Amino acid sequence: MSVIVIEFITLDGIVSDPDGSGGTPTGGWAFRHGPASVAGDKFRLGPLLDDGVMLLGRTTWQLFSTLWPKRDDPFSQRMNAVPKLVATSTLEDTAAWPNSRVLEGDLVAAVKQEQRDIVVTGSLSVVHTLMAADLVDEYRLLTFPTVLGTGRRLFPSDGPPAYLETVSVEQVGAAVLTRYARPGTALA
Repeated sequence: MSVIVIEFITLDGIVSDPDGSGGTPTGGWAFRHGPASVAGDKFRLGPLLDDGVMLLGRTTWQLFSTLWPKRDDPFSQRMNAVPKLVATSTLEDTAAWPNSRVLEGDLVAAVKQEQRDIVVTGSLSVVHTLMAADLVDEYRLLTFPTVLGTGRRLFPSDGPPAYLETVSVEQVGAAVLTRYARPGTALA
């Protein structure tokens, strides 16, 4: 089992509001590069969507539950079919997005017990909790040529250090997909 974090990110490490749904002044920065930069399987998830599970925080899940079920292209079909766990203490009904359920109990304990590979999308509070528990095995970052100067960062200044190896680098439209892994991690 591996925990894989996927994020849209700016050159200065900002991950907040890439699509503008958060209403921040700099929101929508990833989408300024056109739909081709964000559409489809840009994170090269492939079989992870067939055999793994997605883990999302409530806010990301609620946003995605209004978008993905309406789409029927091949990648959207995989996103809709993958089992989804929602880390929340307030959401009870997950019927809006098929194959979703609320994660029961402690987040860290649940992740440690999961047998499948886990893909964490967005969900910065979930990511930070897993980082603090040293549970992230791989980061797949789609880095856009944008500098915002302000916003929530993937790696906070008061967070734990991370010593990673570069797995791959690939230009994907206007962005660059970089994969970083914890040394010695067996990758999916």
